[in-house]
Amino acid sequence: MQKLNKNVYDHYTQYPEKILQFGEGNFLRGFIDWQIDQLNQHTDFNGSVAVVQPRGSEKIKRLNQQNGLYTLFLQGMKDGEAVNEHMIINSISRGIDLFSDYEAYKELASSEELRFIISNTTEAGIVCEEKDRLEDRPQKTFPGKLTAFLYFRYQAFKGDQTKGCVLIPCELIENNGEKLRETVLHYAHLWKLEEGFTQWIHEANTFCNSLVDRIVPGFPVDSIDEITADLGYQDDLIVVGEQYYLWVIEGPDWIGKELPFAAAGLHTKIVSDLIPYRTKKVRILNGAHTAMTPVALLYGLKTVRDAVEHPEVGRFIRELIDDEILPVLKMEGLSQYADDVVNRFKNPYIKHYLESIALNAISKFKTRNLPTLKEYAEQKGQLPERLVFSFSALLYFYHDNETLQDDPAVLQFFKEVWCQEDGDMLRIASRVLGEQRLWGADLNEIPKLTDRVAVYLNHIHELGMQRALEQYCIQGGEVR
Repeated sequence: MQKLNKNVYDHYTQYPEKILQFGEGNFLRGFIDWQIDQLNQHTDFNGSVAVVQPRGSEKIKRLNQQNGLYTLFLQGMKDGEAVNEHMIINSISRGIDLFSDYEAYKELASSEELRFIISNTTEAGIVCEEKDRLEDRPQKTFPGKLTAFLYFRYQAFKGDQTKGCVLIPCELIENNGEKLRETVLHYAHLWKLEEGFTQWIHEANTFCNSLVDRIVPGFPVDSIDEITADLGYQDDLIVVGEQYYLWVIEGPDWIGKELPFAAAGLHTKIVSDLIPYRTKKVRILNGAHTAMTPVALLYGLKTVRDAVEHPEVGRFIRELIDDEILPVLKMEGLSQYADDVVNRFKNPYIKHYLESIALNAISKFKTRNLPTLKEYAEQKGQLPERLVFSFSALLYFYHDNETLQDDPAVLQFFKEVWCQEDGDMLRIASRVLGEQRLWGADLNEIPKLTDRVAVYLNHIHELGMQRALEQYCIQGGEVR
């Protein structure tokens, strides 16, 4: 059977490369690149995406073998009806392997047509590595790679103010655009780059905060043989996503003219204040995802749908949302949004594996759940017990687990703690909660949190997750 490429797809079109994208994963291809494809089909945007993979190069090879083409399945409710549709996405021009073809990356920096830079490198992606150097090929971090790229562009156009870029990071951290700009400027200072470059970053480039919302489980592992037979071609890059989507970009109105989402009929908003959108989505949808994952995985469940439809786990999740997340958010329309989120989790078309949500789970908890935990404790004068139970499950999940995917330093820290403290849950809780590099603060200072985490760790360890959670639910939210 033929593999999907330009020879198989009759409508293959090459567009000018207007976008540099850091990240080739399922989410960007099922969300951003699909929208660019829609812009090309329904407006005069006429642009493509050059993709850089932040880590490794295997998927870049597959992208290039398929000429950037891949099949996207969108499944779920659309305009009140259940819809299962698929399409070939033709918005990616090529993948650039920074490790074997850095010159192509450098050459793209001098492109007259390049205008936008988009990224999704997870919550742990926008960081600075002091050992990164401008001379590295490539730098270790995404912001390091980006700073080098922007400096190459600054040099190529001799500081031309009209050759700046619009940068729209999609990482789920607060003020992601501002954070990215700060990190780029930090690198400029670290590398002792000229003042003119710093001025060019400020004046010629626009960094936008943004918020993304679509559940994209990714490659359909369980049904790939059946899908391949139906398609009539082999596609190693198939992506499955839900119908629902929302992209909110905080920036000037003129961005909507350069990226004509409205003209394409897309649900993408250009707004002056992102905070209400972000708070609601990150705390409820992403917060529920991150809170359920360690509990459900330790229970033996595999998918989000399995979790929300399970008698005990589903009840735990729903009560966590209704009783602990919603009460601290002073906003309208939260109950309806929460209902919609749970219904999206139950989408029968979507298999969203919990293991994929567990990627970089520590930084995700810090961003998505820790603010709720802190605010609840401050407002109510007591701990949000379900969220604390989930937090404890997360820490236990990082015990002797070979499937974990996280920063090597984070994994090493947990390995040392669990090994050195030899099952003393109070000492384990105290050390982990006190690790400010993980949480940005000493969580031992939150009244009673350390003791509660230790209690829950003991129960999970001694009883197993099923019995611990059953007792939790039976006793109304507290394991005794």
